Amino acid sequence: MLALVAAIRHPLAREHQTAFLPPESILKPIHGRDPHFYEAIRSQAAQDYPEFEILFGVRDPADPAVADIERLQREYPQRGIHLVPVTRKTRNGKVGALADLAAQAKYPVLLVSDSDICVEPGYLRSVVAPLEDAGVGMVTCLYRARGESRPSRWEAIGVATEFVPSVLVARLVGVAEFALGSTMVFRAEQIARIGGFMAVADYLADDYQLGARVAALGYRVALAKTVVETELGCATWREVWRHQLRWARTIRVSQRGGYIGYAVTHATIWSIVAIAAGAWPAGVAALAMRMAAGIVTATAVLRYRGGVRDFMLIPARDLWGFAIWICGLFGDTVEWRGIKLKLTRDGKIRPAARTTVCQ
Repeated sequence: MLALVAAIRHPLAREHQTAFLPPESILKPIHGRDPHFYEAIRSQAAQDYPEFEILFGVRDPADPAVADIERLQREYPQRGIHLVPVTRKTRNGKVGALADLAAQAKYPVLLVSDSDICVEPGYLRSVVAPLEDAGVGMVTCLYRARGESRPSRWEAIGVATEFVPSVLVARLVGVAEFALGSTMVFRAEQIARIGGFMAVADYLADDYQLGARVAALGYRVALAKTVVETELGCATWREVWRHQLRWARTIRVSQRGGYIGYAVTHATIWSIVAIAAGAWPAGVAALAMRMAAGIVTATAVLRYRGGVRDFMLIPARDLWGFAIWICGLFGDTVEWRGIKLKLTRDGKIRPAARTTVCQ
């Protein structure tokens, strides 16, 4: 019921309209070429916004993404589009890249987004607007996913109907000290106050850590109205399983109590239990409510492009999600871009005999 209320409430909230348009530095750590990479970075270079720059952090000069970045520079010569060599060694390589990029940024507002994020026109205006309120220290936004393989489309259904509803419910009940890596916007001065990006260089969940530390300064983490899109590149069921298990274990080590409490939100499992116990009216009602929450979130909030066939898979996808949750309760190893990492109880990447640098 909370998920359904949150899904209905979100589209009804008014867009923040303002003439507040500070210059922005967009920071993009790059490691490899994601599917539709050029489409994603072009969607940001094409934004109608008075003044901004895009800084791409590249560790390997032979990275296949470099050719696309150079193409973008030729297509938008009027933009400040720069390739920045990344040299800083950190356990979380993305954070090391962000630290190098922030050192080169010339504007007071920083925007961090993943390399595969595709955005809509008006994105920059929408995500910066909440910062006009001095009480807002960070802005983040929801995302929908798309995939070309059957396993990646299966994962996209989970993002739209399980993950995003949980984010909306958290904010509805006042848990809003976290950010999503799809977009993070903040003032450079506040990042400096938390010790810069290097303060979270040992953590896997850098987006959660940044949001929590900005919130600890007394600022709010706002949710922009715009929705971005990410491309899921998992081609096999094994890859999807590993990807989602990494998410689960990362959440567990970041918010252990919340992760354990997440058991009560698996409505499909409890519906099946109720029906099996003979309380079928309650079970059917709960399942119908869960389906409604997922469908409303996907269509009204995310404008998800899936059809009826996708939505009929929600109960099966929920059982998969419950299995992921069970496995996420145990273990301290995750896989990130082909690299196996071990985590401490507080979410840090464990030091090894030879320091692992995660790109």
